[in-house]
Amino acid sequence: MDPVTKSPVMLYTEQTPNPESLKFVTNRMLYKGTADFREEDLAKEWSPMATALFEQPYVKGVYICNNFVTISKEFNYAWEDIMLKLKEFIKNYIEENKSIVKEGFAEAMEKIEAEKGAGYQYTEEEAELVKRIKELIDTYVKPAVEMDGGNIEFKSFDKGVVAVVLQGSCSGCPSSTVTLKSGIEGMLKRMVPEVTEVVAEMG
Repeated sequence: MDPVTKSPVMLYTEQTPNPESLKFVTNRMLYKGTADFREEDLAKEWSPMATALFEQPYVKGVYICNNFVTISKEFNYAWEDIMLKLKEFIKNYIEENKSIVKEGFAEAMEKIEAEKGAGYQYTEEEAELVKRIKELIDTYVKPAVEMDGGNIEFKSFDKGVVAVVLQGSCSGCPSSTVTLKSGIEGMLKRMVPEVTEVVAEMG
């Protein structure tokens, strides 16, 4: 394709509720789905883009979803010092059409999740509840959390307690606990009376 006719990569930043995370939004589909890299090792295995970002001393976490990248920074750096560098870096990376997330990542993560979740044996009644809880989270919670540059995944249901995993900007965010307790827990308790509590684990 003639490089002149290809629309330029547009990029802007959005605040997230977490002061340590910033969302870099592009006009390109980067990765259909969610790819959360908290450690460099996982990034090295699956994401050339996240690996390249981790090479910067100020990058602590990289979360790639649809058309945005949420970067979590190390505490001792200020956004005003690194934001432009990151914008430039991400823009150039996309313009050069480099690999973002390798094929097979989603399947590999699903396999890990399935192995982790295999320990949870649900009765038929519980399985029905789990299905409802998952649907509610996917329909009502996920879209709102994604707007903030994060992600939430259902983890388990045990004796009325729903465990969820927070990723992206939600991980380590001071306001995510409030959101979790007031918003998500309240909604799930109303919709599924069997739910007594929602607890979070950081992704």
